[in-house]
Amino acid sequence: MAKKKCIMVFVHGWSVTHTDTYGSLPERLHKEAEASGLELQIKDIFLGRYISFHDEVQLRDISHAFAAAVNEQLRPLLTQGQRFICITHSTGGPVIRDWWHYYYQQQAHSSCPMSHLIMLAPANYGSALAQLGKGRLSRMKFWFGGVEPGQGVLDWLELGSQQAWQLNNAWLNVDEKLISAKGIFPFVLTGQSINRALYDNLNSYTGESGSDGVVRVAAANLNSRCIKLIQQKPRKKGRQWLAPELEFSELTQAPQTALRVLTGKSHSGKKMGIMRSVTKKMNDKKSQELISAILDCLKVSSK
Repeated sequence: MAKKKCIMVFVHGWSVTHTDTYGSLPERLHKEAEASGLELQIKDIFLGRYISFHDEVQLRDISHAFAAAVNEQLRPLLTQGQRFICITHSTGGPVIRDWWHYYYQQQAHSSCPMSHLIMLAPANYGSALAQLGKGRLSRMKFWFGGVEPGQGVLDWLELGSQQAWQLNNAWLNVDEKLISAKGIFPFVLTGQSINRALYDNLNSYTGESGSDGVVRVAAANLNSRCIKLIQQKPRKKGRQWLAPELEFSELTQAPQTALRVLTGKSHSGKKMGIMRSVTKKMNDKKSQELISAILDCLKVSSK
């Protein structure tokens, strides 16, 4: 029986020039997928080929760079309606989500060439580390998987930033029909373990409970809700104007999105990192949960 063929794209950071950032994950996936009857054609996209590393670069600029990469490197492969599967890490999650939102989600007539988006430890709602600033983060480059974020990207990653709010507010209001065989299937796989060897004593965020050392599980999870409150209309009492109450106005809930918290995985690093700790060995039990989860994602074909 012929094996099902899939194009799988690994998106490397805009300041990355080698495949070490994903460790042995692509090779291990290729082997295990083949054993399960799936043939993966793996492509690496280095966003640094399409955009500079300057501080003024914004997350939207990087999503434009990915659009250019898709047109140049993937379009020739996407024949007869074939689509690609995308695996991202960290800030790569918001980048590809922004690309999907800008180029396809807003364009009802456009069919997205991506079928599955598998985000590893994505900073979908930002990271507490972003507020440390570029200078202090430069020595912690390893936390972002070999990528040193510029100031424009750090601004996006600030918890509660206006740019992140715009993308995530759009996600809150997305039509659930977009999560389908004709739309895309998004997945979030993340950890909540701390690699004490990489713990930074000066920054408590790197050892935060419910975090992988960089991104909180709650900030990776796309199953969000928005509660809108309105300040009570001011009323005059004596010489004072009072408005002590907040009145409930509206509740919006994002579409249900698959989330898995992996055992013993941190954001980065060779020992526990969600990507770098994966080895080529098929009997590597510490990585099996991640590999199995990704293969499960690939098999999804309906809501």
